[in-house]
Amino acid sequence: MEDFDPEALKILSYRAKAALRKRARALRNTIPPEALAERSARIRARLEGLPVVAAARRIALFWPIVRKNEVDLRPLSESLRGRGVEVAYPAIDPATGVMTFRIPPDPEAMEERGLGFHEPSPEDPETRDLDVIVVPALQVDPRGNRIGYGAGHYDRTLPRFCPPARSVGVVFDFQVISEVPVTEGDVTIDMVVSDERVIEVEREG
Repeated sequence: MEDFDPEALKILSYRAKAALRKRARALRNTIPPEALAERSARIRARLEGLPVVAAARRIALFWPIVRKNEVDLRPLSESLRGRGVEVAYPAIDPATGVMTFRIPPDPEAMEERGLGFHEPSPEDPETRDLDVIVVPALQVDPRGNRIGYGAGHYDRTLPRFCPPARSVGVVFDFQVISEVPVTEGDVTIDMVVSDERVIEVEREG
């Protein structure tokens, strides 16, 4: 039996991931807004009940891309800020493509800056000290592998913060699948929170 070409395997993994990404986006777009709102509320409740979130003093969230039916964490931001937690949001440097986290004084004032999602102002203070980073995803598996939109921003950024920060992926439960293809540069998350369950990722070794 001939050895399988590693390069061919890599190409197959990328193609499988692209197909899953397309299918996941299409599926999420079929869910009625009312159902997504209910599921988002359950996800927020599960997140707020996590010990790591309850103990956190500084958390990174993301502002939902509403037209893409992302998990809506906006009420969670209000709740966290109400109890004194500093809430940061991702920001992309247009010159370098590097993602950082900045703390806006008013998240409602964030704007779309060319990449499709609302970002803090470049003048808002950057933080390098986070306890929890909440990560969006199109699909995840129980081992913490995730499929995003393909730009790789979180894969490049999470290693700068985690550990000590904990990374928590949030998805609707139909986005949890048995196995996500792993490609070069992929970074796993520490936990998965859906509207139905919390999955603590077990690390090998």
